[in-house]
Amino acid sequence: MIAQLSGELISTSLNSCVLDVGGVGFLLTVSTNTLNEISGKKGEKIRLFTHLAVREDALELYGFAFRDELAAFKMLITVSGIGAKSAIAVLGALTPEKFALAVTTEDSKALSRAPGVGARTAARIILELKDKVAKEFGAKDTGAPAFETAGTAGSSDVSDAVNTLMVLGYSRSEAISALAGLSGMTLEEMIKAALKKLSSIG
Repeated sequence: MIAQLSGELISTSLNSCVLDVGGVGFLLTVSTNTLNEISGKKGEKIRLFTHLAVREDALELYGFAFRDELAAFKMLITVSGIGAKSAIAVLGALTPEKFALAVTTEDSKALSRAPGVGARTAARIILELKDKVAKEFGAKDTGAPAFETAGTAGSSDVSDAVNTLMVLGYSRSEAISALAGLSGMTLEEMIKAALKKLSSIG
């Protein structure tokens, strides 16, 4: 399993890039968000988190500039009828935090902005991922400390933020710890701040 690649960025195209790792050129399919992040870095050393899709007729490598985008990608490809290309399309239309927010708030219109994702597919993404979050995380009590209530955002926003972070692959206790003490923020700002904390820890 190839977890990540670090090497010189040789070239980019509409939805892919070539990374030179020890003299071997790896072709990676990337989302628009990752492409925007690495554009202008030709000739520089970069790191991409990766997922190897194994098919009968091909091996396809997908690259992501951020761990949370890879986590969102892995969540998407568990949905029935959603392949790697559709998952990349969704992440090209939405940042990882906006994707997670759309799922937890059942915003099918946001998901439908992705090319090839219609209303039915968006509804299926929401249905299957929300069920998974509820089954695997919703009923668990990790014994983690409660949020600081003084100066903290509304409990509804906090709950949505916890669920969003869990959609991205973090445990409930990790989400609670990252969100503790955040105040005066919108839901999206809380998620971004928590992801920044979690990235620095990881």
